[in-house]
Amino acid sequence: MSIAQEHLDQIVVFSIAEQRYALYLPAVVRIIRVVKVTPLPKAPDIVLGIINVQGRIIPVINIRKRFGLPEREISLSDQLIIAQASKHDLALLVDTVSGVIQYSEHEFVRAQEVIPGTWYVKGMIKLDDGINLILDLDTLLSFEEVRLLGNAMKEPHGGEL
Repeated sequence: MSIAQEHLDQIVVFSIAEQRYALYLPAVVRIIRVVKVTPLPKAPDIVLGIINVQGRIIPVINIRKRFGLPEREISLSDQLIIAQASKHDLALLVDTVSGVIQYSEHEFVRAQEVIPGTWYVKGMIKLDDGINLILDLDTLLSFEEVRLLGNAMKEPHGGEL
């Protein structure tokens, strides 16, 4: 089968703490420079706070915390990936966005085949410059975290965003 006949997927590749991750391109709404994040009381620990994007209040997720990476202050060079999970939009705080790449099915490995128990990683692809973990936005937050976040988002935000 030639590559022209193969199914190709596109992912947005980004880095956090020099590790590479990815999201499927159709899930990515936009990528913006970091903006002020407003704390959200009663939100789960993985939520840094909320941002206002064109009138929509979107929670900002701390991927570093989810993966046990070293914490650091938000930098002006950081970026936010606004992405659409099945039930809500999320903003992921990332160090850098590398761009969009295309890969074929034979380059994809299901995460459960390599790292059992990582429910928030859909799979991985190995490229010449390293391995990219493809995140599953629908399982990035646990059921309890989604519940806590929903309750926190209903609370008054204590001022304008």
